[in-house]
Amino acid sequence: MRLLLVEDDLALSGSLKMDLEAAGYIVDAAMDGESGEFLGATEHYDAAIIDLGLPALSGIEVLRRWRASNNSMPVIVLTARDTWYEKVDGFKAGADDYLGKPFHTQELLVRLQAILKRVHRHNLVALKVLGIELDEDEQSASVDGGPAYPLTAIEFRLLRYFMLNAGKVLNKVQLSEHIYYESAEPDSNVIEVYVKRLRRIVGNELIQTRRGQGYVFGSKS
Repeated sequence: MRLLLVEDDLALSGSLKMDLEAAGYIVDAAMDGESGEFLGATEHYDAAIIDLGLPALSGIEVLRRWRASNNSMPVIVLTARDTWYEKVDGFKAGADDYLGKPFHTQELLVRLQAILKRVHRHNLVALKVLGIELDEDEQSASVDGGPAYPLTAIEFRLLRYFMLNAGKVLNKVQLSEHIYYESAEPDSNVIEVYVKRLRRIVGNELIQTRRGQGYVFGSKS
């Protein structure tokens, strides 16, 4: 899953980026409101984490502009000014969740997981699709209640994206955007290699190839 982090505190941004990447997310970071607003308007992200007190353009204004342009990307707002009226303003502007500073990274991760599951209509404690259960903390998968199978970072990101988008045709560009960092330049057959590895774990029938289109998770047609 690809995230946008908009935070002007360099130390906090750096530590959050590391923690989010360790949790299996691809993270793009912006240090001011103008840059964040531009990235959120021109790139596809699964969710954004944005501070309210940003230079150049406030977090509230960034959020308002996204929503005014019908950008429905889930957004978690961060703020050091954890007052009730600011929360009201944030939710009115279109925030999906609110987190006051200081906070524990694990709380942010849990809130992020909950929002992503809800958006993708998987409002469950664990991500379960067609007998596959993904443990996001341990980055492992089990099939039909069997033992947990440890996943590599790319296997984990790819399987999670497949499961959250079950039944949808996903092309190689979409998959690459959500499992690789910008600096990575994978060979053209890398997606096929990792799909083949996932099929060994979840079963060949769960990941179908649509010739000329891409892949579908959870479709046998």
